[in-house]
Amino acid sequence: MVDVTTTPCWYILHTYAGYESMVKDNLERLIENNNLQEMIFEVKIPMEQTIEEKNGKRKVVERKLLPCYVFIKMIYSNQLWYWITNTRGVTGFVGPQGRPIPLKENEIRKMRLEDVVSEGEFALGDKVKVESGPLEGFDGTITELNDIARKAKLNIQMFGRNTDVEVEYIQIKKLEA
Repeated sequence: MVDVTTTPCWYILHTYAGYESMVKDNLERLIENNNLQEMIFEVKIPMEQTIEEKNGKRKVVERKLLPCYVFIKMIYSNQLWYWITNTRGVTGFVGPQGRPIPLKENEIRKMRLEDVVSEGEFALGDKVKVESGPLEGFDGTITELNDIARKAKLNIQMFGRNTDVEVEYIQIKKLEA
């Protein structure tokens, strides 16, 4: 079990609809004004890029992955809980009776809050399992690596044929030999 009083953990804040950016700005101001950089490390609104078609024109649009939620990485204390829950736009932490529960490492990977993968973890020929995305559950072999884009090309058996697909590093996990 992680000691949340000394280790920074990710927590989820619930906000009013449409207030996510305002809450993020207010929390960043709170951190700056009270010198809380040693206690609160990051505030994120997970975004995804989607292609939207309007009047026959395609456009890449940034959308909130989870509307009404803001993620915060901090070392938990009752004082911080008080300040954060009294921030304008915040309805409370996600957890029993408004008390936060830290996210687990696999939840952090799925939400893409952090890159959990270290450099050189994968090599050509490694057997891997896809853990998230549309190809979740498939096993494959790495045929190409792009460390700059943090993507791997896999050879996967799909519909009885070998198919090459590209996935991000955080979507795959190395299988033990």
